[in-house]
Amino acid sequence: MIEKIVSSVSDFVWGLPVLFLLVGTGVFLTFRVGGIQFRRLFYALHLVFFTKKDDTSEGDISHFQALMTALAATVGTGNIVGVATAVVLGGPGALVWMWLSALFGMATKYAEALLAVKYRIIDENGQMAGGPMYYLENGLKQHWLGVAFASFAVIASFGIGCGVQTNSISAALHDAFNVPPLTTALVLGFFAALVILGGIKSIGKVVSFFVPFMMLFYVLFCFYALGTHLSAVPAAISLIFHSAFSAQAFSGGIVGIAIRYGVARGVFSNEAGLGSAPIAAAAAKSDYPGRQALVSMTQVFLDTLVICSMTGLILVIGGDLSGDKNGAALTAHSFAALMGPFGRYFIAISLLLFAFSTVLGWSYYGERCLYYLFGKRSTLPYRIVFILVAMLGAVSTNLDLVWNISDVFNGLMAIPNLIGLLGLSGVVVSETRAFEKIIQQEKKQAKDQ
Repeated sequence: MIEKIVSSVSDFVWGLPVLFLLVGTGVFLTFRVGGIQFRRLFYALHLVFFTKKDDTSEGDISHFQALMTALAATVGTGNIVGVATAVVLGGPGALVWMWLSALFGMATKYAEALLAVKYRIIDENGQMAGGPMYYLENGLKQHWLGVAFASFAVIASFGIGCGVQTNSISAALHDAFNVPPLTTALVLGFFAALVILGGIKSIGKVVSFFVPFMMLFYVLFCFYALGTHLSAVPAAISLIFHSAFSAQAFSGGIVGIAIRYGVARGVFSNEAGLGSAPIAAAAAKSDYPGRQALVSMTQVFLDTLVICSMTGLILVIGGDLSGDKNGAALTAHSFAALMGPFGRYFIAISLLLFAFSTVLGWSYYGERCLYYLFGKRSTLPYRIVFILVAMLGAVSTNLDLVWNISDVFNGLMAIPNLIGLLGLSGVVVSETRAFEKIIQQEKKQAKDQ
C-alpha cells in the first residue's frame, strides 16, 4: 500500500507539469541571457581546461574542482541506467528530447551557479556556503523556501545520492565478478570515509583526479565500440530522429511518451533545475559570479550531450529494445554486442566508478543543506551516518521503496529552486551583462599585450 502511494506521488512529481516547468524555465532563461550557452560554450570550455588556477579569489576549491564535484554527483547511474530506461520506454526518439532539454538546461545550470556564487556566505568554519537555500533566503527573501529546499535535499542525499548508488555498485560487482555484497560494503565504507570525513577540500582533490579519469575511461571505450561499428552510426542517428519526428510517432502518441522519458531521464542525469550542483559551485574560487556560472554550465554539456549521447547510440546500435531487458542489464547487453564479453565487465566497472563518484558529490550536498538547517554541530554526525547508509545500501536486497521516496524528494527540490530562478532572473540578467563587459575588456587587454 505504502509503495503504491509513494510510486503515485513519484509519478506526479516527475510528471509532465513539473517537467514542463523545468524545461520552460530553461527556455525562459535562454532568452533572458541571450542564448549564452551557445555564444559562450567554447569560452566556458577554455575556462575549464586551459585557465590557470585562481588562488587570489575567495573560495575553498578551484573552478575545476567545483565542476568535478558537480560532475561527480551527476555522472552516475543515470548515464547508464537512466538512458536505457528512456530508450526502452520512450523509444530511440527520447534521445532527441534528452538533447533538447540539455541545451536549455545549460542556461538553467548557468543561472543556478551565478546566483549561488553571488549570494554565498562565509560560514562559522571559514568555508563558503551557498546554493539555492541561500539565494532563496538572501536574494528572494523567502527563508521558508530555503528551508524546504534544504530539507528535501537532505532526505534525497541518503537515498538517491547514497544508498541506491552503493546498491547498484554491489549488484553490478556481484553479477560480473561474484563479489559478496558484504565485501563491497566494507570496501566502499572504508574509501568513502577516507574522502568524506575530510570535507570539501578532500572531496575536491579526489574528484579532480578521479572524475576526469573515469569520464575519459568511459568515453574512450565508447569511441572504440562505435568506431568498430562505424557503418551502423548513420543509420542509428537516422532512426533516433525518425522516431522523434515521424508522422507515425505523432499520430500514435509516441512523441508524448518520448518527450516525457527523454526529458525526465535527462534531468535525472544532469540535474539542471534541481538545485544540487550550485552548492558545489558556491565553494569555487571565483572573482565574478558569471565566470563560475560558465564553468558550471559545461557540466550539462559533458554529462548529457557527450556521455549520455554515447550510451544512447550504443543502445540503439547494439541493444535489443524489443526484448525484456532494461536498465543496466540492457546497457551491458548492448556493450557486449559491440565489444564482446568484455562489454559486460566494462559496464560493471563503469557503474562502480560512476556511482561511487555520485556518493562523494552528494555527501557534500547533503552536508551543506543540513548545515543550513542546524549549523556546525550537524556536520560530523551527518558524515558518519552518510557513510553507514552507504554501507547499508550495498548489502540491502530491496531498495525500491527507498528509491521511490528519494526520487520524490529529489524532484521536489526543483520546485523552490525554480521559483528562485524565475524570481531572481533579473539579477541573472544584470550580472550576465556586467560579466560580458569584463570578457570584452579581457579580450581587448589580451590583444594589446
